[in-house]
Amino acid sequence: MDDQYPPLKPEHTGLVGRCPRCGSGKLFSSFLTVGTSCNVCGLNYDFADAGDGPAFFAICLAIVPVAGLAVWLEVSAGAPYWLNALITGPFLIAACILPIRPLKGYLIAYQYVLKAKEGRLEDGSGSVKTDDD
Repeated sequence: MDDQYPPLKPEHTGLVGRCPRCGSGKLFSSFLTVGTSCNVCGLNYDFADAGDGPAFFAICLAIVPVAGLAVWLEVSAGAPYWLNALITGPFLIAACILPIRPLKGYLIAYQYVLKAKEGRLEDGSGSVKTDDD
């Protein structure tokens, strides 16, 4: 069934929260909750697991400008600590929360493109090891 759809770039589908297969359906059912399936092509989203990746990348992207703002307020303006926290706190929260949804969509779309699956260990014969072995 995937042969019916042209390959789409994760940058075009994931960042805007669209289905990675058809590019038209919704990926999210709420702000960060991934839907069960695409409402256009019916793609099942069971494969989608971005884990902590979006939060990690959002924090890494947000910390540099927020820390720069905090240092600038401290050095050039001589702002007291409470004022510095009052200004940079909301900025830090917004800078961390706003990019999480596009990043999560991008990582899920990339999982679809790469056909990523859960890792499995195999022994030398090619059979899968289980915890019971």
